[in-house]
Amino acid sequence: MSYADQVFKDNVRNILENGVSDEDMQVRPHWSDGTPAHTKAVFGVVNRYDLAKEFPIMTLRRTYWKSAWDEISWIWQKKSNNIHDLHSHVWDEWADENGSIGKAYGYQMGALSAYKDVTAEGLKKAFGDDLNNRTIEMKENGITMMDQVDRVIYQLVNTPASRRIMTMMYNPHDLSEMALYPCAYSMTFNVIGNKLNAILNQRSQDMITANNWNVVQASLLVYAFASAYGFEVGELVHCIANCHIYMPYHLDLAKHLLAAKEHPAPKLWVDPSVKNFYDFNKNSFKLDHYEYDDFDYKIEIAI
Repeated sequence: MSYADQVFKDNVRNILENGVSDEDMQVRPHWSDGTPAHTKAVFGVVNRYDLAKEFPIMTLRRTYWKSAWDEISWIWQKKSNNIHDLHSHVWDEWADENGSIGKAYGYQMGALSAYKDVTAEGLKKAFGDDLNNRTIEMKENGITMMDQVDRVIYQLVNTPASRRIMTMMYNPHDLSEMALYPCAYSMTFNVIGNKLNAILNQRSQDMITANNWNVVQASLLVYAFASAYGFEVGELVHCIANCHIYMPYHLDLAKHLLAAKEHPAPKLWVDPSVKNFYDFNKNSFKLDHYEYDDFDYKIEIAI
């Protein structure tokens, strides 16, 4: 069976057996009919996945991993906050009439920040001929303006021993202009030996709808960065503050998934010819022998 299946089932059982309901509290999320969307939740879940052993995709039901990559590409490569740049419809409920979700997700990844430890030689080493396609500004006072994704690439290439290779999308200054506060809001990358490891921090996790989706997305990022910049893959650690199942609609789905048939984990192939993170696309990855159980139930999304 897939290790991701084991982790998912353990988390679901924990919530069903030990979770606490928030039905006595006022909550922001609601269902499409306007009624409150209450949850049963546990606090402080930490899951570890050894990416060198297997790709952590669940088989209890299908995870649409190419769509998951499309969304992560929308945020990390396109750095977009407009759903017209996204092929799926997962953000439609939060977009305005122009398709914008405000200063969230891709907007934060593409915003320029100031750094004082960037050199012209380091930029050339990190980006090569692609440097002209990056929005990077070197100031006369020794400060360089660059976005968070380019900063990660710069550090992986030039200072892989750094303990400061991080991204952050939960920007308090811009929260009032975000359609939805980021759920999976931060990633920390860390190289130990020659293995690239990462921590995904998440403030809130809709277990049935998006748990494995988020794990697959973060894992694909680690595989992509590792393959492009000369590392082996290490661990992904997923830290969740509030891990929950929505009531009542998702409770039966949770029980169904606990009883679903398990399959072996598939093998992930990453195109070794891609040496620039921005050149990865959904066809740069292949899953061999991905089998999954049938799941014909609609999952209603709390808004």
